Amino acid sequence: MRNGSDYTDNNLLRVATETSSLPSFIRETIVPDELQVANSESSTSEDAATLPADVEALEATHIAADRLFNQASEYLQLGQLEAALSGFQHARELYQNLKDEAGVCKAVGSIGMVFYGLRDYQKAADYSHRGLELARQLKDNRSMVRILSTLGNAYRHLRQQDRAVEAQQESLAIARKINDRRGEMAALNNLGLAYKAMGDYATAITYEEQSLKIAREVKDDQVEEQILKNLGNACYALGDYQQAINYYQQRLTLAREAGDRRVEAQILRNIGNACYALGSYERAIEFGKQRLSVAHALNDSRAEEQALGSIGVAYDAMGNYSQAIDFYEQRLEIARQIQDHRLEEQILGNLKVAYFAMGDFARAAKCSS
Repeated sequence: MRNGSDYTDNNLLRVATETSSLPSFIRETIVPDELQVANSESSTSEDAATLPADVEALEATHIAADRLFNQASEYLQLGQLEAALSGFQHARELYQNLKDEAGVCKAVGSIGMVFYGLRDYQKAADYSHRGLELARQLKDNRSMVRILSTLGNAYRHLRQQDRAVEAQQESLAIARKINDRRGEMAALNNLGLAYKAMGDYATAITYEEQSLKIAREVKDDQVEEQILKNLGNACYALGDYQQAINYYQQRLTLAREAGDRRVEAQILRNIGNACYALGSYERAIEFGKQRLSVAHALNDSRAEEQALGSIGVAYDAMGNYSQAIDFYEQRLEIARQIQDHRLEEQILGNLKVAYFAMGDFARAAKCSS
């Protein structure tokens, strides 16, 4: 009786975009620091009037490059990736014409980050390599921390986990050397993700817990919420459902404090899944009903029908078929409203089995799946 339930799909481990202050493409990963904003007020019109024409032109070009870079950074934060890419590319060209290696370094590194957001992980790795070479030549440790982070994450998606770990370890070492706590926090989190991708959940959890400690030290609730999500997912994958619930509940507190109801609904789903996996069906029903209430408040029909399905399956597992049928029928009504015929057939199948379990063969026969 688990067909169509949240408890039987793999969506629990799907990463959702839930952090408003970070670029919209960033999911499990954490950015070490904000892109450094260039100083576009480096000269005033009064100063420029005293400069030779060629110097004045260079000064104007530099200001233009910095402004392009800053605007692209803003687009990146807003998740407007194509606009960000165009801005960073134009800024890089201007910095190259000016022979400003530091400017080229930050622009190239940022282009790598945008390609990561666009899910072109090979280009993200290629540009990160170029940026890293420049950062090493300039001995720019802070840029190295950020670029290595992007490089490692790109390798993770390219399924080159050994190289992903190597890049994140280097990012971590440099961050600790320069006392960059946010860079350290990001590297630890991203190392956890790399080990999780390798199936080494215990090591992943160790790194994530270190990252969580720093997030709490720097009082960054939004990053803390991300890390709690990663920890909960890793514990769930390891089969440690109770610890997964603990992390999800800590995350739920933060989401409710932030008033983010969509994230709240997603977390309630994860907790319900973990409770079901533990065989704690009554708790699964309790959290399912909380999720149903939030979905109703959001007027989210899809989340509402999924919550109804979860509750029905939990009642089914308890042998409470009459209650299961009640929730299946509510779900069926929504499926018909949204004209999801595949889902409708699936729910009719659930109803048919439930009616058979109750011995109501006449009504079971009416449920054609």
